[in-house]
Amino acid sequence: MSLFSYFVSGLTSYAALTLSLFGLSIKFPRAGFFARCLAAYACLIFCASYGVLASIVLRLVGYGGVSQWAAGRAFQLVMRLSTGSRFEIIEGQEHLTTRPAVFLGNHQTELDVLLLGTMFPPYCAVTAKKSLKRVPVLGWFMALSGTVFIDRGNRQTAVTAMDGAAELMRRERQSVFIFPEGTRSYSAEPMLLPFKKGAFHLAVKAGVDIVPIVAENYSHLLSVRELKFNAGAIRVKVLPPIPTKGLTPADVDELTTSTREKMLAVLTEMYKSRETWQAEQKNTQGEVAAAASSSGGKIAVPHASSTAVGI
Repeated sequence: MSLFSYFVSGLTSYAALTLSLFGLSIKFPRAGFFARCLAAYACLIFCASYGVLASIVLRLVGYGGVSQWAAGRAFQLVMRLSTGSRFEIIEGQEHLTTRPAVFLGNHQTELDVLLLGTMFPPYCAVTAKKSLKRVPVLGWFMALSGTVFIDRGNRQTAVTAMDGAAELMRRERQSVFIFPEGTRSYSAEPMLLPFKKGAFHLAVKAGVDIVPIVAENYSHLLSVRELKFNAGAIRVKVLPPIPTKGLTPADVDELTTSTREKMLAVLTEMYKSRETWQAEQKNTQGEVAAAASSSGGKIAVPHASSTAVGI
């Protein structure tokens, strides 16, 4: 049996297992958790493979800075089609044009990779722990597309990487995205872990704006502890840019604290308003459906589909 035959056989078995679990989820909801996880990993591998090719081609033609944006948009599309998961920016879309900038996001679960696919602007790169560089396919894509790798265990190399990132931001107007919490919270409540200061030192060093991005707590859709992964939209707000020009390293502590407080306030407000927003969405769908029924025509009803590393 040839290598290609083994590959096709494995791919077919993977797809069959995923579809079977989706079928079982109608009667056994927890099967949907495993089905969507398998589908999500398949999407990640597919888009990372696409990203490797896209990065090579885009670098050859002088547009390497948009590699992660291109792969992210592909991931956003295939995830929505295969799992029904999506992040929806409901406020502050215009702030994503800030360039260069340090974009910050709250970190809840592995699904936050999809957040990057949704909001990633062109000429932006993510930061990641150095060990990811050795992961087949994904690591290749990240290395080719300009990811800033950080060695958490070596402060000196981490500082050197940040110095290089600051220089790149000034020279090529390249933005970066960082999860300042440093790890996933997996929290069922609206909360933020303590922020690490690397992102803020970088912004001050490069003299660029900080753009906070807040995704609502989505434990009602995805909870690893409860083996729950449902379809649905996750709201995102992009906050106004925070200028850093004129600030010094002595201002980093206050900048870190004030930025975290702003993000936490928005996160809490979104949690409290979730039920109201969901009710409004259902009312809108009901009104459109009623209009379609009374007119005898076919009107598309909006469907709320479902379902990086900090330094």
